[in-house]
Amino acid sequence: MEKILWEQVQLVRQQSPLVHNITNYVVMNNTANALLAAGASPIMAHAKSEIQEMIGIAHSVVINIGTLDEYWSESMILAAKTAHSTGKPWVLDPVGAGATSFRDEVLQQLLQYQPTVIRGNASEIIALAKANTTATKGVDSTAQSNEAIDAARSLVDQYGTIVCISGETDIILDNQQEIFIQNGHPLMTKVTGLGCSATALIGAFIGITQDKVMAVAAAMAFIGIAGELAAEESKGPGSLQVNLIDNLYTITEQEFSNRLKIERK
Repeated sequence: MEKILWEQVQLVRQQSPLVHNITNYVVMNNTANALLAAGASPIMAHAKSEIQEMIGIAHSVVINIGTLDEYWSESMILAAKTAHSTGKPWVLDPVGAGATSFRDEVLQQLLQYQPTVIRGNASEIIALAKANTTATKGVDSTAQSNEAIDAARSLVDQYGTIVCISGETDIILDNQQEIFIQNGHPLMTKVTGLGCSATALIGAFIGITQDKVMAVAAAMAFIGIAGELAAEESKGPGSLQVNLIDNLYTITEQEFSNRLKIERK
């Protein structure tokens, strides 16, 4: 499997997919830099007047509700509708799902346009599926990724999506398989928005390949391994952020293959 995943990394570098992001203020710069380092081309555009044209030229769409407001929510819904109707793959990052009724209302509207992939932490996935009343603490998970598997399965069944539960172990599942990835480093949780960067990378990878599950797995392994490499040369979260971007750009096949920890069921 490692050869297939590395081929996905190379494909992004070779084809430089254009990823249309409607994401949050906090991570916009980091997200764009992560995409550029990986070889993709980011565009951050949320004006309703240009969304349909922008999606027309993009390979994929990323919708991240982190800093949600009334205008951006309309843009997101229009983007999801356009992506769905034109067959463009799109990723939903349900940041803070379950925290407020406004977020949940917007998410329910977005879900009707059947995201290709949903990526969130365990608490967000549980809240999104309304599987139980597990608390959501902002964008931080109060649940372990394996606790969200049943909730993820319900989303897969209901919306025909691929779900990626991120955490100490990343779990990717559709209606046929489950993939477990154990790459990454605890220091990554001390840098805001790395989950959002993972979502954006998923957008790049699914934009240029037919096997969407393998694309998601490749993106998550890619950022996890880059994070491990970065942590080894970083003094703390600040330098990790810089070193992670560098490692997304410089990572080699040998580094990727030697560190990959993946299991498929």
